[in-house]
Amino acid sequence: MWKTLVVPRSELCLDTTLKCGQSFRWKKTADNEWTTTLKGRIVSLRQNVDSIQYQSIFPKAPVEDDTHIILHDYFQLKIKLRELYQYWSTRDPNFQNKSLKFAGVRILRQDCWENVVSFICSSNNNIPRISLMIDRLCSKYGTYLGTASDFQFYSFPDVSSLIGSSVENELRTMGFGYRAKYISKTAQLIAQKPPGWLESLRHSDYKEAKESLLELSGVGPKVADCVCLMSMDKPGSIPVDTHVWQIAQRDYQFRVKAKTMSAATYDAVGDFFRDLWGEYAGWAHSVLFTADLKGFKERLIDIKTEKVKVIKMEDGDLSLTKDIMVNTTKQVLTDETKEIVNRSESPKKKRKQSEEHRAEKKQKINRT
Repeated sequence: MWKTLVVPRSELCLDTTLKCGQSFRWKKTADNEWTTTLKGRIVSLRQNVDSIQYQSIFPKAPVEDDTHIILHDYFQLKIKLRELYQYWSTRDPNFQNKSLKFAGVRILRQDCWENVVSFICSSNNNIPRISLMIDRLCSKYGTYLGTASDFQFYSFPDVSSLIGSSVENELRTMGFGYRAKYISKTAQLIAQKPPGWLESLRHSDYKEAKESLLELSGVGPKVADCVCLMSMDKPGSIPVDTHVWQIAQRDYQFRVKAKTMSAATYDAVGDFFRDLWGEYAGWAHSVLFTADLKGFKERLIDIKTEKVKVIKMEDGDLSLTKDIMVNTTKQVLTDETKEIVNRSESPKKKRKQSEEHRAEKKQKINRT
């Protein structure tokens, strides 16, 4: 039986939010239908213009179906996304331009343990392969919950399922590579902590939570920031990967003396965006990150480019110059579009050069 959550697409766009690299267990089970498992049940979602339909499948009859409460928490629906978009747009014309094509991108509030393991798997990886690895992990170590649209669904394995001495080798045979050791060691480390330790970091401040996560095997600054943002209620956390580093340089003319991503540079990029976007900077970053993903490039192809205006601000503490690029159009051209434009302009350019050469030659003859 399908039930309804009243939430407009501008507050939550499923097709963008569920495939932008936050969670890796949502499956497209039909046209306009996404399915995963949450809190011991299978949950399917469908999107309408001003609502989300949902359906739950339980392995056994529940005392009470609280799926609507779980979805409110998971999608953090108490946060008014349109108001945040308006705020970011007043501070950042580049965000305003890109957000026109990317409304409704929300940060999920995921299970902390699942989030940690998922982003350990994200190291030197891509979204389809991470999804495959997590699917194998659940099938091997999780609990079977049922079948929906011919897909079998399993719960995410708990910590105790991944602390055995054979887990690392088993994960290696399943294609996890060097990440197998990290997952096994992290499970063992968390198992030694007091019960609920990982979830308790939600109540710590950002720096304390991040430092605690960095103690785990396979968790560096980027993975720690992903977990802080996507499961630990730290909305100002900004994971800086190659996409975000390129966005900072390309769209904001962000410059530092270092040519590589040092720890200081990583922190400087995060601080730059936190200064620009404020308390929910991590949410704003996810919109630009999503717009930069290859899978969403087609949304930007029809956008034209005009001149830009640059405003410079000095930050003496970091000895860097912040150049905020203010686009006067909706969006910049994608690389693919630039190639198409360049190819189409090339013959015209050659003809023009040839005509100019003939005219110059004719003038020389006339002078003689």
